[in-house]
Amino acid sequence: MQSPAVSKLDVNHAVESRSAGTSLGERPYAYRILRYTPNLVRDEWVNIGVLLLDPATGERRLRLIEEQGEYNRVRRLHPQADERLLRALRDDLEDRFQLESAGGSNGGSANWQRLLGKWDDTLSNALQLAPQKSVFAADLDGELERLYTHHVALQRAPSRVGAAGSRAQMRSYCSQVFRQARLWDRIEKSVRASEFTFPGDPMRLDYSYRRNGTRGFVQNLSLTSAPADAKVLAYTAERITAKASLKTEFAAVTDVLLNAENDRHRFVRDMLRDAGIEPVAMEGFAVWVAKLKPLLQ
Repeated sequence: MQSPAVSKLDVNHAVESRSAGTSLGERPYAYRILRYTPNLVRDEWVNIGVLLLDPATGERRLRLIEEQGEYNRVRRLHPQADERLLRALRDDLEDRFQLESAGGSNGGSANWQRLLGKWDDTLSNALQLAPQKSVFAADLDGELERLYTHHVALQRAPSRVGAAGSRAQMRSYCSQVFRQARLWDRIEKSVRASEFTFPGDPMRLDYSYRRNGTRGFVQNLSLTSAPADAKVLAYTAERITAKASLKTEFAAVTDVLLNAENDRHRFVRDMLRDAGIEPVAMEGFAVWVAKLKPLLQ
């Protein structure tokens, strides 16, 4: 349930006022849609991300486009779009948040409105934050997924669970499995690969966990749309293994079951195997998580 747009001056009142019909356990959050507007004169934009905040604690979630199909959509609407700028945007915004939180004397909860004010003043003319709105939801992660799907994600026809699909669809399903297993709070999300590779590396690992001196990583691979991503993941896994302070383990969730009769699948299987990465078909991911769960207790 969404409320009308609110200004910076009255946002606290808006998000703290519970409306009729909200469910028990839901909390008030504030969100803003990030827009790419390369031509201010024409006032034409495309939504490229969602920023969701808990005004009471300063806790935040940020998600921006990352699939090639999403960048292609921006280019179709704006042929002169600066894709390099868009790919670097998430790290830049998160760095700004961390810097503000570290430098503020009262912590993140006191600084988020001030930071958003800075963003409005200093973001590139091509990047804009839409007017702020409030929403009631049970948790930040689930609401971020809903808002991103509604406002930003490519529109696709519904498909059965386990069918071939995009990384975004796969990640949504895997996140649901982690939540149902009650492991969501034990899982790190969207881990920067640049921690282990090189500064500026835009890649992120979908999930990470720690157990008994071991750090694990889980990444979604869409063999249907981007089988070559297996090479990128293999390289990244090797870099992580070389630089991580803990023992490491890796799993690659694939949108389809690897078929030994398929040349492309054999390529992916061998590439993952040589890098020490366990392939897990999405249709078997829930079973894989069930086996992982007792190891994280």
